[in-house]
Amino acid sequence: MASPGSDDDDDLERAIQLSLQSAQQDAEKTKPEKRQQIINLDSDDETTVDETEKETPPPAARTAVSTGMLGLDRKAMEQERLARKRKASISPPPMRKFARPAQSTSTPSVVDAPKTAHRDSGPGQTDLAFPNGAIKKTWAFGYPRQGDDIKLEEVLQKNELSLAVLSSFQWDVDWLLRKLNTKSTQLVFVMQADTEDAKAQYRRETATMSNLRLCFPSMEGQINCMHSKLMLLSYPTHLRVAVPTANLVSYDWGETGIMENSVFLIDLPRLPSGQVMEEIEMTDFAKDLMYFLRAMGLDQSIIDSLHHFDFSATLDLAFVHTIGGAHVGEDEPWRRTGYCGLGRAISRLGLASGASVPDEQPLAIEYITSSVGSLTMDFLSVLYLAAQGDDGMKDYNWRNTTLSKRDKTYAAHQKQKTDAQEKIRKHIEEGFRIYYPSQDTEPERGDVDA
Repeated sequence: MASPGSDDDDDLERAIQLSLQSAQQDAEKTKPEKRQQIINLDSDDETTVDETEKETPPPAARTAVSTGMLGLDRKAMEQERLARKRKASISPPPMRKFARPAQSTSTPSVVDAPKTAHRDSGPGQTDLAFPNGAIKKTWAFGYPRQGDDIKLEEVLQKNELSLAVLSSFQWDVDWLLRKLNTKSTQLVFVMQADTEDAKAQYRRETATMSNLRLCFPSMEGQINCMHSKLMLLSYPTHLRVAVPTANLVSYDWGETGIMENSVFLIDLPRLPSGQVMEEIEMTDFAKDLMYFLRAMGLDQSIIDSLHHFDFSATLDLAFVHTIGGAHVGEDEPWRRTGYCGLGRAISRLGLASGASVPDEQPLAIEYITSSVGSLTMDFLSVLYLAAQGDDGMKDYNWRNTTLSKRDKTYAAHQKQKTDAQEKIRKHIEEGFRIYYPSQDTEPERGDVDA
């Protein structure tokens, strides 16, 4: 970021202050009486909206004079400042040119829609779109639909959506709200806010939206980033859990570029009225999801409402998460998150090396990264150990041996450790594939800033 005394930062700060003053004044004039209400996922109210979804790409973003988090002016100024300073962004940079493939002149039809679209088979019966879970690509606008892709609108299904909990690192709120029925859908946005001032600012800018609540996960201690992407989508008949790799911005969902992300979705039916499932009876997937939501700081009423859905379809699945900060305690919370949690999940699913794959056979691992330069052999090694089902203890013991060099077994221990590490490095070289879009391949798909 630019130095505190730079002219660009001074100009930006003055513009933001003027923007916030205007937004706050407008909000005070139009602020409705705020109602206190409990938001949860088990509401069975059904909503319908007479709007037609279009398959064609959306028109270019309209110019606007709105300000604040829901506007475009401050965002544009920030993007211009970052461009001038040539600072790298975590998400792909804005596109300069984009040559789309030739599009068919025929009118899109229902054939173009994914075959897994939600269907109602009659009163009391529901044909869930993703009853056993599925992984879809985000559709890049202008390219043919292949049946393995999905649009954000198809994930959200706004006409039936009662409540949406959305978590993301980067946001384009104005763009997102156009994908939702903001009059009938209760919304919870889980966002990063480093300071109390930032939290207060976001609350001011959304004060006129009575059906929107904000959740700010802890940023204390060693936590410096809230990068989690998660969607909990509640409908009259089911709960949809979606885990995308895309941020909530148009570029990541293929609308203003050629970016392809992925999303895991599973639809979990609502239990009969009056029936709940105790946490001890729930699957490991459900327990780890609730554990993560508590760490996130989500309202307890939303977490409790998960007991009204049937998670039995997740019996052979695992919810693997990363919770920032230090994890200590008698219940060993470090085993439940990060790469330790990944190894624990693989072991619980019966996929650990020695159980499903011989320990001598290299694992085939495909790893997609946005930062090749940050990868080290030590990092890849702990990932490989986790893929074998190790919960982090093997690497920990290697790095923290209690043996003294004078100990008679020290030399044998060191040799055993070295041999094991060399074996892992050999397996990584043989079976670990790393994918990363290069400067050479990106221009082939369009003239973009790679």
